[in-house]
Amino acid sequence: MSADRYLGLDLGGTNIKVAVVEEDPGAAQPRIVFTARHATHAELGPQSVTDRLIAVARSTIDEVGPVETAGLGVPGLFQADTGRITLFPNLPGEWPGHSLRDPIAEGVRVPTTVINDTRAFLLAEGTLGAGRRHRIVFGVTLGTGIGGSIMIDGRIHLGAFGTAGEIGHQVIATDGPLCGCGHNGCLEALAKASSLTELAGVGDAETVYERAAAGDEASIAAVKTVAGYIGTGLANVVTLPGPDCIVVGGGIMAAGEIALDPIRRATRARVRLVPADAICIVAAELGDFAGAIGAALAGRAQAADLSARSSTGQK
Repeated sequence: MSADRYLGLDLGGTNIKVAVVEEDPGAAQPRIVFTARHATHAELGPQSVTDRLIAVARSTIDEVGPVETAGLGVPGLFQADTGRITLFPNLPGEWPGHSLRDPIAEGVRVPTTVINDTRAFLLAEGTLGAGRRHRIVFGVTLGTGIGGSIMIDGRIHLGAFGTAGEIGHQVIATDGPLCGCGHNGCLEALAKASSLTELAGVGDAETVYERAAAGDEASIAAVKTVAGYIGTGLANVVTLPGPDCIVVGGGIMAAGEIALDPIRRATRARVRLVPADAICIVAAELGDFAGAIGAALAGRAQAADLSARSSTGQK
């Protein structure tokens, strides 16, 4: 039997990342056979970005061959039944109400599914990466925004409203700064990359961590403050869904343990119902392409679900 291939696209403000995973009938897990990145040109607006996604998908298929499905990871929220965007807080343009799923499905001519980018990240890390040996995994991405997701027994848990795990929009300080979602004091507003750099008085997060490692007091204080906010959010996660493991990814994690260790310490200091040494917080393993890999896996999962329903006569 031939192997099936699945296309994944990860929409970011700067880049569209692409991955193709291949499922061999004799293999225990799918394998990654292709990755690439293309400029998004997000400043051109929603329709231009949609056209760009279709062009990138078509060029990928031309290069690697036919795919069974396409998956699209997006940096925000959308209507599950229509694929229309409801909240893109960190991309320019009038995105609410804009359709992504159907135009891409028509343009690529394969079934297409849309998934939040952090859920795509966790699906990849929980299946093929740092969380693969754990039953209940929480994923958090730290960068331009802060995203979160829950995975239980190999499947993303969406909750009753499709928003379970959105740690970035958990209110940490009711009198805090305004968040892109419209609330004040969300974790994202307090601890995203631009908040870190503003606290340190430095232009980018990488420089903040470099200076902190070199002993700069302002950078050390900024890292500690942001880690405290993130630790508060993750401590609530440990207390409520109670994951076996928390996988941390995103742009900030390019700094490695310099960024992760203060978060780990802050989280453990804020939990009283779980032994500190039992709290597993690890760095992601799949790098920049985790979101695209997870999007491909989401398309694969949708195809499997449709096949199972068809075989049982369900609609």
